[in-house]
Amino acid sequence: MLINNNSKMAKIPLFLRNTWYYALPSQQLKSGQILSKTLLNEQIIFSRDRSGAVSAKLNETKSYPIQEAQGNIWIYMSNDETPLILEDIPRIPDFGDQSHQAFESIRLPCDVDHAVVGLIDPAHIAFVHQAWWWRSPETLKEVVKIFDPSLYGFTMRKHPLEQQTFFYRLIGRNPQIEISFRLPGIRIEGISTEKHMVYNVTAITPISETETEETTLFYTTLPWFPIFKPLLLWFTRSFLHQDRKILLKQQIGLQHNPPLTLVGDADAQARWYYRLKAEFAQSQIQGRSFVHPIREKVLRWRS
Repeated sequence: MLINNNSKMAKIPLFLRNTWYYALPSQQLKSGQILSKTLLNEQIIFSRDRSGAVSAKLNETKSYPIQEAQGNIWIYMSNDETPLILEDIPRIPDFGDQSHQAFESIRLPCDVDHAVVGLIDPAHIAFVHQAWWWRSPETLKEVVKIFDPSLYGFTMRKHPLEQQTFFYRLIGRNPQIEISFRLPGIRIEGISTEKHMVYNVTAITPISETETEETTLFYTTLPWFPIFKPLLLWFTRSFLHQDRKILLKQQIGLQHNPPLTLVGDADAQARWYYRLKAEFAQSQIQGRSFVHPIREKVLRWRS
């Protein structure tokens, strides 16, 4: 769901500047290779020299800062007025500079806001991702979670994982889960048990006003993960294509720009996203520090 386009939220720029965007997995850019990719409506030329250093230029006319860590290449899409880097790249805790063990990406037929709202919608999983091996709406229960403000985003406080699917039970005993989100569109889900850790990272990268890339990355300490990797990637592709199918249907209804609203606790995270985005953009326009618009909050919904 989206905010009414006639409301104050409509003034928020679609693409935020002066922040880190996920560019591509490191393994897609080999030594001596040049790769062209469109981000935020700009054709970016990525290159890796023989020493391994990565650079990014806009049609060879402007250079963008690049950081590479944990198997990922991040690009700082600055504007011409503010060249200073405002924050560090997203990092996966407890994994040092280890690379992800699996990744999958898909192009979604929507703008970045639709993609992010779908990503953080708590009802999304139960109603979109339905399968016998996952879960169905028939198992809906009331969910009560505590959220805290975090860097350019918010975090669902760590808590015991109550609804455990087959995959979660494979990780180990007494699983704890924590989920964080930060601008411009990074969701990090961390699950820890008595012996192991698994992180599922989802990065939303705008390509244009009508197309967005969603990348899913997995970090884990599970020794048997390589055996199950093909199966996990199959499930991941299935989920991503379910997302794409829903968005294709949604675009039909949005062709006439209908006034939609965000209400209730189930839509709170989407409202927070727009508030964070508005404050981020406004703080840059006014040349001041970012003032976090989110406070600690208990949310209740059915999932």
